[in-house]
Amino acid sequence: MGLYRRVAASFIRLATRRRKPRRAPVIALHCSGADAGQWRSLRNSLGEDYDLVAPEHYGCKAAGPWPGERAFTLADEAERTLALIDASDRPVHLVGHSYGGGVALKIAVERPERIASLSLYEPSAFHVLRAIGNRGAAAFAEIQTLVQRTVGGIAIGDHRGAAAAFVDYWNGHGAWDTLRPPVQAALMRWLPKAPLDFSALIEEPTALAAYASLRVPALVLRGEHALTPSRLIAETLWALLPAAELREIAGAGHMGPLTHTAAVNAAIVRHIARVEHCRQHPETRASSLARVA
Repeated sequence: MGLYRRVAASFIRLATRRRKPRRAPVIALHCSGADAGQWRSLRNSLGEDYDLVAPEHYGCKAAGPWPGERAFTLADEAERTLALIDASDRPVHLVGHSYGGGVALKIAVERPERIASLSLYEPSAFHVLRAIGNRGAAAFAEIQTLVQRTVGGIAIGDHRGAAAAFVDYWNGHGAWDTLRPPVQAALMRWLPKAPLDFSALIEEPTALAAYASLRVPALVLRGEHALTPSRLIAETLWALLPAAELREIAGAGHMGPLTHTAAVNAAIVRHIARVEHCRQHPETRASSLARVA
C-alpha cells in the first residue's frame, strides 16, 4: 500500500501533487509546542521530486490529547509515524527537531531497514545524558531543573509562568515576552503535554548500543549557540551512529529550524539528496557517506 493511501487526521500532508514524486518520501517530526506547519518551508526547499508528510504529536489539534490510559512513552508517540512507514512501498527519509528528533531516533531503532536517511536537529534524547554517566550529569541536572519549573508551574495553575520558563530556556531570556499573544495562548494550551514529553524523553529505555548498531546515513545538526545538554547529546549521537556526520549551523540556537530556516533546510536537503544519489548509484556510497565532524 502506498504511503498516502492511509489518510488520517493525525498528520498533515504539506502539498498536493499531480504526479508521483520520483524520490523516497520525507517524514518530518516537529518540536514540542509546535505543529506540522513548522516544516512548510522544508517542503518548498525539497522541490517537486519529494513528497513530505508531517505527523502531529499528541497535544496538537490534529492528534488530540493523550488519552491517559497508561504512562506515556516515545513508543506511543511513534506509533502513528510507524504506521505510515509500514504502509509505504519505499524507505523514507526521517527528519526530526528537538522532541521530534527524540521520536525519530525511536522510530529509526524500531524500523532501521525502512529508513533511507535520518536528519536530526538537536534531538532532545535526554536519556542519553543519563546513559553516559558522570559526563552527562551536569547537563542532565540542567534539564531536571527545567522539568521541575515547568511541571511545578502547571501543578499550581501558573501556565503562563511555566510556558515562559520553557520558552526562555530554549530561546534565551526574554523570548517569551517577544511572542505575539496568540502564540503565547497556543503554547499555554499545549503546556499540559510538556510533562509527558519530558518523561518520555528521560525514561526512554533504548540502550546506547542500539544507536551504535544503527547504520542509517544520519545528519546530526546543532546550533552554534546550542545549550550544553543539546550540544552533548548531538556529540554523543555523532560518536555512536556508525554512518553519521555532525554539522553546526552558524548563529543558531536550539530553535534553528525556525530562526535559521534557510541554512537548516539546505543542510537537510543536501543530506537527503546525497543519500538518494547513493541509493541510485551504490558504487559511490563508500566515499559519499564518509563521517564528517
